[in-house]
Amino acid sequence: MSSGLKAALPSIMVDVTQMTDPAARIAELRRRIDDANYRYYVLDDPSIPDIEYDRLMRELEALEAAHPEFADATSPTQRVGNTPSPKFESVKHNVEMLSLGNAFTDEEVQDFVDRIEKETGDAAPVFSVEPKLDGLAISLRYENGVFVRGATRGDGSSGEDVTANLRTIKAIPLHLRSADGVEMPTVLDVRGEVFMPKAAFDKYNAWALANGEKMLANPRNGAAGSLRQLDPRITAKRPLSFYAYSLGEAEGMPAEIKTHSQMLAWLRDLGLPVSPEARTARGVDGVLAFYRDLGARRDALPYDIDGSVYKLDRYDQQRAMGFVSRAPRWALAHKYPAQEEMTVVEAIDVQVGRTGALTPVARLKPVQVAGVVVTNATLHNADQIARLDVRVGDAVIVRRAGDVIPEVVRIIDDERPRDASGEPLHPPYALPTECPVCGSTVEREEGEVVARCTGGLFCAAQRKQALIHFASRRAMDIEGLGDRIIDDLVEFGYVKTVADLYALKLEDFLEMKRRADERENTTPETVKAGKIASKWAENLLDSIESSKNPSLDRLLYGLGIMDIGESTAKSIAKSFGRLEWVRRADAILFLAVPDIGATVAKSVSAFFREAHNEAVLDQLLARGVVPKEVGSPSVGFINNFNFNFFIDAIKKINSSPSRVYLFGVGPKAIGDLEKKCSSIEDIFALSGVDIKESGWDDEAVDQFLGVIQDYDWRGRLNRAFDLVSDMRRVSPANNPDGPLFGKKIVLTGDLKFITRDALKERLEELGATVVASVSKKTDFVIAGDAAGAKLSKAKELGIKIIEKDNLIVFLNANSD
Repeated sequence: MSSGLKAALPSIMVDVTQMTDPAARIAELRRRIDDANYRYYVLDDPSIPDIEYDRLMRELEALEAAHPEFADATSPTQRVGNTPSPKFESVKHNVEMLSLGNAFTDEEVQDFVDRIEKETGDAAPVFSVEPKLDGLAISLRYENGVFVRGATRGDGSSGEDVTANLRTIKAIPLHLRSADGVEMPTVLDVRGEVFMPKAAFDKYNAWALANGEKMLANPRNGAAGSLRQLDPRITAKRPLSFYAYSLGEAEGMPAEIKTHSQMLAWLRDLGLPVSPEARTARGVDGVLAFYRDLGARRDALPYDIDGSVYKLDRYDQQRAMGFVSRAPRWALAHKYPAQEEMTVVEAIDVQVGRTGALTPVARLKPVQVAGVVVTNATLHNADQIARLDVRVGDAVIVRRAGDVIPEVVRIIDDERPRDASGEPLHPPYALPTECPVCGSTVEREEGEVVARCTGGLFCAAQRKQALIHFASRRAMDIEGLGDRIIDDLVEFGYVKTVADLYALKLEDFLEMKRRADERENTTPETVKAGKIASKWAENLLDSIESSKNPSLDRLLYGLGIMDIGESTAKSIAKSFGRLEWVRRADAILFLAVPDIGATVAKSVSAFFREAHNEAVLDQLLARGVVPKEVGSPSVGFINNFNFNFFIDAIKKINSSPSRVYLFGVGPKAIGDLEKKCSSIEDIFALSGVDIKESGWDDEAVDQFLGVIQDYDWRGRLNRAFDLVSDMRRVSPANNPDGPLFGKKIVLTGDLKFITRDALKERLEELGATVVASVSKKTDFVIAGDAAGAKLSKAKELGIKIIEKDNLIVFLNANSD
């Protein structure tokens, strides 16, 4: 190994178990958690932040574990069962769970209301109206206020006992609230809907996608499937909620409750959540107005609905209307247009977004979904295509919600086109390896969902966004170059890459403005008369000219490299010091930049390896864009490059299931191997015996040989070591003229006015090496407030100590 490469080988806990009155504290905690659930799910008025809720729950769990004598099945901690059930037992409903008649047109609703008016003699009956939730109907049985059983609707007469799963849903109270003026019923059979909120559904699917778990098809299936898990611990992980909407058996309901709307208000008082959209409406005009208003807000609601429900509000009128078959004659579900339909995939194309993300899109046989003709549906990404196994010719279910592009929910396998032998006619779909727009390489980092085009500066699909970002205030700061001008420059073909901005002339801008005015039919009369204003264009050209000498970090940020924000761009610029070195660097060298991991390192390296991006950068430089550079790498950065760093970097860069280099060896084995190498050639000449003699096991030996004998890796390492050597030659760390060159300094204590990182950087610029521990070889110890063992040891060894009050004097005295 070359000499350069060898250079630098509160929380406060409370013991709740010791409280003097644990029973009182347990009761208080249960009350506070139940109240928080009531305010969140019933009143929609959260009283405490999530972090406080979690703290209370942890404290309660600790107390209950320490005091099992206070166990209570209705405690908030008892929501998650521990043992999976072998099956669901059947439960008979004491009062049948009825279904509702459906209406799909205003005329059917008119007929429903007309019939009620005729039979009740009420010319303008009042209805209780509410959303028809798209979830799973369930029944909750409370005895003396305590939740004892929950069941699905089943066939209406009997359902499945899913009590353990329902107990995991925080929106369902384990005991009813007892408050002034609220009578506690002896038996209460509450009917309602378990559903999955949209935001929770999206968040769960995002988690599932990132963790390789099965995604849920839609919120309704997610709710139904979650509730029918035999293991309640699985249900507990699903974000379910609940709204009550009716009663079955009821003993002890206040006599003064005469209407459905009064009953819902009573349920709220008992702590049961009821849809905030529930209200009353009078006559056919009232219910249809509710239907239209709710329909207009349907996509903005936090949960899925498939209709509105109308129920006669007065109980005496309900009794007068009675039932037909197994449905009440006094209630109706008014359905909205379906949001899911079946169609056929005619082709699969790829769209390239403004950030280079490739999104596969299914081209569909036209079908009407939720009142809109749908011809395209997103397939999201390669993982989703593989999960669905969507192929050309497949019959698929398409879902549309809101203004979002429709998506393919699932395929209908029985409808898949097959040949005579039963094999599918079409192969599985695979994303292209080259961008369909510009031909640049498509890359997908390990663990990432999205595949991206690497031709950021060149790709037409990313052109406008790249220009907007490049010209932004925090990047090249080209004042006056706004979105509208960029749109016109691109549309009329004056600019294809960011480098083209620096070739624009005055006549280009004036001609562009003329064409834009003609396009919009807004040509000013003064222009028609031959008077052309040019000051705006001259100012813009001046602004472009003045942007030619940005700091290196601004240029790097302006290039729009994926995962590179302002802070990371500054770290890269500060570490490397020159654009030339950034462009030459392999991904493994970017790992030495503070706060950069393997994903970002590979992203930056891939950007500069793409020939199209390299060509645009060359054009920028040729047209006078010259960044202000430090000219040398930072000392901390260059000191990272030792043998152990490269071993670790190779491990990180190759951390993928298909090719893993673990090198499961410790520092001593790595150090012993380093002693055998004085140059890169020595590394490549290592044999298996050489490596094994250094204490490496057989697997690690094979893995390391796999790197040094691999043609591509030998080239990468050679280029990386050459670049490190070039940077090291001009590094301040190798400058013997530095006033602190060769000095070893230890930092300890709180320095108040300067951070450890900032001080370490300054000392390294002066030639010093900052080390972690005090020894006889230590030259100085810089001590701040509350300095501990390191200061004591320095005093014992007689090492010079620089107190924080004298630090500025010390730094000034050793500065150039």
